[in-house]
Amino acid sequence: VQLQASGGGLVQAGGSLRLSCAASGRTFSSYVMGWFRQAPGKEREFVAAIRWSGGSTYYADSMKGRFTISRDNAKNTVYLQMNNLKPDDTAVYFCAAGRSIVIQTTTPRRYDYWGQGTLVTVSS
Repeated sequence: VQLQASGGGLVQAGGSLRLSCAASGRTFSSYVMGWFRQAPGKEREFVAAIRWSGGSTYYADSMKGRFTISRDNAKNTVYLQMNNLKPDDTAVYFCAAGRSIVIQTTTPRRYDYWGQGTLVTVSS
């Protein structure tokens, strides 16, 4: 199983980025796909999740209205559209896949597979 995250970079406050997570190695139709982030010196933090089948979504309260998670079944890719970025959003963003969880699962250790992370830096 491989999860390849990409799309990070340097952006000014107020700007936007779209992260991608390309999944391969198995059928993910029964999985929940999540995005997490980890800032220097902080714990890994849940951002958003989506169920492959049906597309239901769930967000951390602080991300609602600014971040949107989506998936493209044909491309086996999950996206995280991030708008109105703030310096506090600076972190390494990780995608993850969980097999026997619900979309409200926010604990990192409940997810089975992880991508390598992509760095997002928001300048003020």
